[in-house]
Amino acid sequence: MDCKVAIIGGGVLGTSIAYFLSAHARDPGSVALIEQEKNIAQHTSSRNTGKVHAPFLYDPAKKKTFAKAAFLGYEMWQKYSDYKGLPFKRDGVLEVALDEKGIDRLQKYMEWGEANGLGKSELQLLDKNEAAKMEPNVRCASAIYCSKDASVNYGALALALMEDIQSFGCKLLLGHRAARISYNQGAYSITTNQGEQVRADYLVNAAGGNSMDIAHMMGVAQGYTDLHFRGEYWQAPSQYHDLTKLSIYSVPKHPEYSFLDPHWIVRADGRREVGPNAVPVFGPYAYTWRKNIADMLPKIIESSRTGARKIVFDRQFMSLASTELKSSLSKTAMINRVREFLPQLRPSAFTQRGTAGIRSSVIDKTGRFVPDTLVLERDSSLHVLNYNSPGATGALPMAADVASKVMEAGVLQTDSKPRSLWDATAIAEKMKA
Repeated sequence: MDCKVAIIGGGVLGTSIAYFLSAHARDPGSVALIEQEKNIAQHTSSRNTGKVHAPFLYDPAKKKTFAKAAFLGYEMWQKYSDYKGLPFKRDGVLEVALDEKGIDRLQKYMEWGEANGLGKSELQLLDKNEAAKMEPNVRCASAIYCSKDASVNYGALALALMEDIQSFGCKLLLGHRAARISYNQGAYSITTNQGEQVRADYLVNAAGGNSMDIAHMMGVAQGYTDLHFRGEYWQAPSQYHDLTKLSIYSVPKHPEYSFLDPHWIVRADGRREVGPNAVPVFGPYAYTWRKNIADMLPKIIESSRTGARKIVFDRQFMSLASTELKSSLSKTAMINRVREFLPQLRPSAFTQRGTAGIRSSVIDKTGRFVPDTLVLERDSSLHVLNYNSPGATGALPMAADVASKVMEAGVLQTDSKPRSLWDATAIAEKMKA
């Protein structure tokens, strides 16, 4: 298979990149999307809360790209959902503080939300009485109500994008994992586990939880590594479906780490769930303990050579990790963390687990979590690393930005009128603004 641009990774980001590139290319067949699974969006893109996040949770200095993409992503997903006839439920969210320290954090969130473009009508700071009027069953000291927050099914949206790229003429290679990648005389040769060879002038690495391994295979990002965290959910029984109208998030007690206090989630299809926690695991697909054990030794060897060893042996990190593990092993421990703001919940009523997803966070050589997404370019390749939450929210604008960079490299002949709903270059300019 010969192409001009090969994209590795068929999650919501990789599929969005293929959408913009094949829509702009004069010959859409010059773009190829390679995905290791037999269908797209089988991992984090489908295994998430389904939220279109408002950017008040993201520091505009430390998480500039995430914040900007989330801000632009809301309107873009709404337009695309309407175009495809898919659900886009603008249902809002309540971020609650349980103590004075949490109230201080809410004040910071209000500042971030304004800096990231949210209007005063979209973001309101409530005292406990105002919060109780909005959600009578919620207990808190204070809260932020954000109306610009929505629920979707990202798996369904990714499938719609796949239909579009196929109609454009993009080449799609499913069930093929990039096993070897070589670069010679200005071109890439990608050999898959099925023996297929893909030759491309330009390579985009958007492989999600596997993106760091792809980068290392190509000699990129050698000073970085990744840690993986499994987020688990419990489905609420029907007796609790009318407990709240809104999703309820609580201020994280340790925002400097990739640990989340579990939320009360209202999904687009009406389900209610508790989750996620953040259980450290050894691989991006370690949904089971058997798979986790299989990934353990290679990850330990890799971590011992990188900055990850510094954080893995940090006492506070290990203490928090043990708390997350406890919430995985004990349903009661998990539900009780949500009972801090929804005391009506009873752990015994929860009998069905939800779908687990895995978030991959990048660690630099000093042993610190990289706060923002990391885009590295080298030798006609572009690598999107550390693309985690709110990654699905910002996938369309982020993909437009990546596509614009690829087109600027001059590897594709493009048409002046793209087949996509947006011009990638125009969205990329908004990302830079």
